[in-house]
Amino acid sequence: MTHWVNTTHDWAASVDRDHLGAIRADVERYAPGGVLHLVLEVLAYADDEAESAGQRGQCTVTLHEDGSISIADNGRGTDTRVDDHGNVVKKPVMATKDLRFFDDPAAPSLPDGHPRRGMSVVAALSDWLIHTNRRTNGSWTQRYEHGIPVTGLEPVASDGTTGTTVHFLCDLPYADVTPYLGFSHLDVAVVRLG
Repeated sequence: MTHWVNTTHDWAASVDRDHLGAIRADVERYAPGGVLHLVLEVLAYADDEAESAGQRGQCTVTLHEDGSISIADNGRGTDTRVDDHGNVVKKPVMATKDLRFFDDPAAPSLPDGHPRRGMSVVAALSDWLIHTNRRTNGSWTQRYEHGIPVTGLEPVASDGTTGTTVHFLCDLPYADVTPYLGFSHLDVAVVRLG
């Protein structure tokens, strides 16, 4: 049986429905300020990836006409492994608790001054979220609705790059993201469509 070291997330389960439900039941706690906080959660994850790679990363935040937001980075992509049965397993960042921050009263603050909780907050509070992952060993996309995967990992053609794109839509209040884009290892550009 496969046993992987849990650092940021518990590899034992791909979805934690109770955890996602608890987030949806307390929006004010987990997404103070609305969509802005969700954007900052995604940018913090991309910043982590750039820092662990020992480089400065690049990220583009795109504000789409339908109210959705996509955030694309040039990192390594989300960790993906193969289990004992040959099944591809991705790190469950969208649908399980971030072990570093979620329950920690001393979790670091994001640039909006509120505690970091992890990517599951973004997924749980989004009507839909599409996670596209590009790694050197393969690329795929997966769709979530309120944090629950509604598709499997669908292969996408390699374009020679690595990185992660998180595209999501939620109906929380929106605030301008540009005053809050200070991350230590990440250069962020904002693109407005429409």
